[in-house]
Amino acid sequence: MSADEDFELASFADGSLAPQYRAELEARIAASAELALLLGEQERAVALARSAAVQVKAPAGLRARIEAQRRRRRRRLPAWAAAGAAAAVAIAVGVAVSTTATNTQHFHAALEATALAPGAGGEATLTKTASGWRIQLAATGLPHLDNGRFYEAWLRDAAGVLVPIGTFNDGRLVTLWAGVSPASFTTLTVTRERADGEQRSSAQKVLEGTVDTR
Repeated sequence: MSADEDFELASFADGSLAPQYRAELEARIAASAELALLLGEQERAVALARSAAVQVKAPAGLRARIEAQRRRRRRRLPAWAAAGAAAAVAIAVGVAVSTTATNTQHFHAALEATALAPGAGGEATLTKTASGWRIQLAATGLPHLDNGRFYEAWLRDAAGVLVPIGTFNDGRLVTLWAGVSPASFTTLTVTRERADGEQRSSAQKVLEGTVDTR
């Protein structure tokens, strides 16, 4: 990945990318599972830095100097470079004020196709947050579903208990949330569903994988 793309993803992740550049970058992310996963990494870095800054408050003088540096850099640099610098400063603040964020848990799952979706595949990154487990899913080979049809993702434990973690129409760039730990619910599946009032899984699995908790 080029330095320009790295800066663009960093600025997209922290919300500072100029509006005129967002649509084009979103289209590239939607078309690339690799960019989607890299964006997930950038978003986690920004979230960790912000979490650290909130948990352990930086001295007022340090915060004032960092904010002044951010304003000066935004005036001097092109939009994409200024955004990247802002993300880098945010991460630096997190490192300076706290080391607790380094304990955040991250798991990964590789998803394989079933007979219902030959040629499909995907990857998921699972990150522990204060609100639950944030799951970034990037899948390919799944046709877009609409008109009351959708995909639903699930976590399953060894006893076969299923917990729904979110629904979506297109798998290229999806954020899901789980209130149970993937350390216990280690199987991640995606099914095809229909809005028919039935809350149970249709069992029409299109993707399945095991969460790597090592």
